[in-house]
Amino acid sequence: MIDLYTWTTPNGRKVSILLEELGVEYNVHSINITKDEQFAPEFLAIAPNNRIPAIVDQETNVSMMESGAIMQYLAEKTGRFLSEDPAARWKTLEWLHWQMGGLGPMAGQTHHFVKFNPGTSEYAEQRYQNETKRLYGVLEKQLEGKDYIAGEYSIADIACWPWVSRFEWQGIDLAEYTNVSEWYKKIAQRPAVQKGYHIPKFTADIPMP
Repeated sequence: MIDLYTWTTPNGRKVSILLEELGVEYNVHSINITKDEQFAPEFLAIAPNNRIPAIVDQETNVSMMESGAIMQYLAEKTGRFLSEDPAARWKTLEWLHWQMGGLGPMAGQTHHFVKFNPGTSEYAEQRYQNETKRLYGVLEKQLEGKDYIAGEYSIADIACWPWVSRFEWQGIDLAEYTNVSEWYKKIAQRPAVQKGYHIPKFTADIPMP
């Protein structure tokens, strides 16, 4: 059994979607970051960086923070969504880290300046939105001739998809990225994605281009 500590953010949804895809039993603990619940001592004991998501694996007594590390841990434990073939495995991990170091942070800054604080800094709005668009272009090229980022459905797709699901927040027109749009819509139809997206609670329907 996995204890999942999460909220309705792209990083949180990455792990809840993966858990649904894996069919692993898990308990959901809502950490409402709008009420600063991520600073509670009980949560900090699990996630010292006071960020969701975090997990506690009751079978192994492993507790983990950082969504990318959690996804790799769960994939390796279950033997799913991370190939045992070395070339495919490293390709998947390459794109998982691309999301962690690029798409997530840049899109997150775009949310902050473009959606929530427009007009605060024209420089910041242009800087982060342009970089987010550049990263969409990188993903568009990677998906050329492929159904999934690393060739087969993997934790790389599950990591990137929730960030792309906020394309409207980022001022992104998915029609300009044909490969990304088709990939996004295909994944959005998966039952595990539809269920995991609404953990720990329903906020709105999955955005569709």
